[in-house]
Amino acid sequence: MLPETLTIQSLQRAYRGGTLAPGDVVDTLLERIAADGDRNAWIRVLSRAELEPYLTALAEGAPEDKPLFGIPFAIKDNIDLSGVATTAGCPAFAYTPSKSATVVQRLLDAGAIPLGKTNLDQFATGLVGTRSPYGACRNAIDPDYIAGGSSSGSAVATALGQVVFALGTDTAGSGRIPAAFNGILGLKPTRGLLSTAGVVPACATLDCVSIFSATPDDAQAVFEVAAGYDPTDPFSRQPAAQRSAFAPAFRFGVPRSAQLEFFGDDEYAACFDRARAHLESLGGEPLELDFAPWLEAAGLLYDGPWLAERYLAIEKLLQNQPDAVYPVTRAIIERGAAIPATDAFRADYRLRTLKRETDAAWEQVEVMLVPTAGTHYRIDAVDAQPVELNTNLGYYTNFMNLLDLAACAVPTETTKTGLPFGVTLFAPAFSDLALLDLAARWRGSKLTMPETDRLPMVVCGAHMSGLPLNGQLTTLGGRFLRTARTTPDYRFYALPGGPPERPGLVRIGEQDGGSIEVEVWELPKSAVGTFLAGIPAPLGIGRVQLDDGTAPPGFLCEAVAVHDAADITALGGWRAYLEQNNQSPSS
Repeated sequence: MLPETLTIQSLQRAYRGGTLAPGDVVDTLLERIAADGDRNAWIRVLSRAELEPYLTALAEGAPEDKPLFGIPFAIKDNIDLSGVATTAGCPAFAYTPSKSATVVQRLLDAGAIPLGKTNLDQFATGLVGTRSPYGACRNAIDPDYIAGGSSSGSAVATALGQVVFALGTDTAGSGRIPAAFNGILGLKPTRGLLSTAGVVPACATLDCVSIFSATPDDAQAVFEVAAGYDPTDPFSRQPAAQRSAFAPAFRFGVPRSAQLEFFGDDEYAACFDRARAHLESLGGEPLELDFAPWLEAAGLLYDGPWLAERYLAIEKLLQNQPDAVYPVTRAIIERGAAIPATDAFRADYRLRTLKRETDAAWEQVEVMLVPTAGTHYRIDAVDAQPVELNTNLGYYTNFMNLLDLAACAVPTETTKTGLPFGVTLFAPAFSDLALLDLAARWRGSKLTMPETDRLPMVVCGAHMSGLPLNGQLTTLGGRFLRTARTTPDYRFYALPGGPPERPGLVRIGEQDGGSIEVEVWELPKSAVGTFLAGIPAPLGIGRVQLDDGTAPPGFLCEAVAVHDAADITALGGWRAYLEQNNQSPSS
């Protein structure tokens, strides 16, 4: 019997305990898929015989050998799986690749099992999940409602427990809208972190491979395997230092009230108010921002020259077999053929200006909070107004890739009608892990990070959360772990100079010292050298003895430097010193 909650961790425990084998899991999930066939989530399900080579390969190893050993997943059918046709939702376009997409191959190498290819809005053009000759994909909770698109089948398969995770793509919201409408998590990674080699392009300069999962931990585990530079993909990026967490106290942005749009859905509006309050309860301080630059950037996606990219992707098909393209999809994409190059440059210039304007917001907030969608439509309503309602769904999503942002759609609650509501957290590029960590905090847990690649660091002054130099940690991927205290044999000083003011922590090895409040952070090992290079004398790094018996590396001060410094040991910490001197945390 499968675990009640189907996650990577629950399956790994069962495999290691010998209570399940991958073949057992596959058999059960194939039965589930067959039972839920009326949802139209799948285009092609692999047979048991086709899955046998994957199972045989796993039988030659052990669960400990591969990070995704025996984990079943689904692949949106615009992403290649070797030997299986890729249709992009259009039978006339179909081809059978000889090798898998880079991102799929990385998952296979890690032990994951592909159960098949999932339905989508044709050529990944749409946010509704109904624009497919394979049938409208029906919502996992209420089949009368849209599943969202374009990665509709991947989201529904994940929500129904037919797979543990699924791959989608996200150009305009295709990895976030379906997540919200089916009550699961959808990670839209930083553009270029997951290779798009072997992915049918929608807008090649903007496309992202996205991840659907039930939990932030699962999304993080898949992300760690799937991400990485791919020299065969011209849009792949060398990973920068990942920011892996936001501080315990953080500031988040929300659109001004007049700029929030729920299209008459008062219940969704109330859900968002509660979501904002919940983020405040997690340590967030809200700041209303002018959302106009983001909205203007969103308008460029379908009313600007990026539509020409969609035309370029299927130009030959439109010229030779136009009737093979879904009518609504064809009407949208054909407009791209008439866009002049002058419009492309004009829009690019405007986008660069808008990016400067939106980038300024990150000097005031660390993360933004928006509804993932302003409302949720029935399938018959979308059939009656296919373009207008689809446009409404892109209100909070269309700007993300144009502005080079990372985003995570998080389910928050169920409405009175029993349908999910969700929000999207977004932040600058390379904040993927920090967003997943905040999603985990939202659920009352903590993202599990690989311990071998990170180093703890004790800070006691201006590098603490909310203080002036904290950004030197967070921009290098620093992650807050806990507040702690030193053993009672330290003296603490306010050193001369500044701004910003800095403390000096000196261990005297005697019991007439004091116990000083500190914070323990962790840094990627690859970033430690950069961090240490910025530490000025008389400060340095040594072992800091904590009262819990541990001694992680941290800031210490040369004893010779404290002769002219004020002894503030009695205050017990740097925050107390700032409060005594009427200084705000940011001073």
